[in-house]
Amino acid sequence: MSEPNPYKSEDSGAYEWGPGHQAGTPGYGYPHTPPPPAYRPTLAGGVPVPPQHAPVPLGAGAPLLSLGDITVVGDQIMTPAGPMPLKGAVWNAMDMSRTEEKMPTVAIVLAIVFFLFCLLGLLFLLMKEKQTTGFIQVTVTSGGRHHATMIPATGPDTIHWVMGQLNYARSLSM
Repeated sequence: MSEPNPYKSEDSGAYEWGPGHQAGTPGYGYPHTPPPPAYRPTLAGGVPVPPQHAPVPLGAGAPLLSLGDITVVGDQIMTPAGPMPLKGAVWNAMDMSRTEEKMPTVAIVLAIVFFLFCLLGLLFLLMKEKQTTGFIQVTVTSGGRHHATMIPATGPDTIHWVMGQLNYARSLSM
């Protein structure tokens, strides 16, 4: 597309038919970053240049939201893989936790001990203990990138907290 128009006549005026694509401007889709150099740049003495990260916008301020290793700052989503645009991001969550209810060992021991003294010891068998294990997976897709993080479930209400944060992130992405 950056080649000159082969059908252009030499004496034509300012109008040229065909695609008006200028050399060096991106084509269709999301603007791409330039490819990394084929060589590894070095400083004096052969010391490799440290990796350059995308600058954080000056007006970014404090983080608006943080879910695992995903952080929303200003109009960007910061992940370990690099920044993503916040506008148009797609957020998802999957609950991979489970809550088990069981009778603790203490209740069985107390029921046996107090059964010998009085029948009220059987009330200890009504004791229950809830234990939540697992993770909640949060994924974000934006600007051709995808990132997922796992948030440990500390209780049965962890999914409600994560979904509240996720709905806030969705409202920021519009």
